[in-house]
Amino acid sequence: MKVLGLTGGMGMGKSTVATLLRKAGLPVFDADAEVRRQQSVPGPVLDGIQAMVPGAVCSGVLDRGVLRQAVMEQPDLLPRLEALIHPHVRRARARFLAFWRARGARWVVLDIPLLFETGMQRQCDHVLVVSAPRWVQARRVAARRGMTQAEARALMARQTPDALRVRGADTVLRTGRSMKETRRQVRRFVRMLRV
Repeated sequence: MKVLGLTGGMGMGKSTVATLLRKAGLPVFDADAEVRRQQSVPGPVLDGIQAMVPGAVCSGVLDRGVLRQAVMEQPDLLPRLEALIHPHVRRARARFLAFWRARGARWVVLDIPLLFETGMQRQCDHVLVVSAPRWVQARRVAARRGMTQAEARALMARQTPDALRVRGADTVLRTGRSMKETRRQVRRFVRMLRV
């Protein structure tokens, strides 16, 4: 079984590409979805978040706005949150890989925003980076999160620069044009995987 690492900054279109890969029949592990799942069930993750950010969890429900504000205000908070959550995500990823290996899958996709930051690219047979022009990225992030473009750019500045991701890619998929063009690129990429 071969592993495709899929990554890209926020607003680049990575989730859209992951959906297209899933529709093409490739099993996809979505690290962000697993983080959200861990943050939505009672247990060690929510308890840990509450201990780090009092008021972020109310009646067993995470207030993402409170958590996001705390992360913006406390630069040391994000690494502590990642240290809390990442072991749970790693275990879920290992279960996903074992499941699909046992079923004889030829390729699986690990959709991981922090692929390079966590060193996971070394466990992948091929790395696909989704990229778009910075102005497109800022527009998408602002629209999705209900913020100004200046706020979106400040949030984007905290991420690994797109140029570094692109440099580490085996394939770069450009999503700054039309959806039709993105679909065409994904179809061509999937055909290449199946050769």
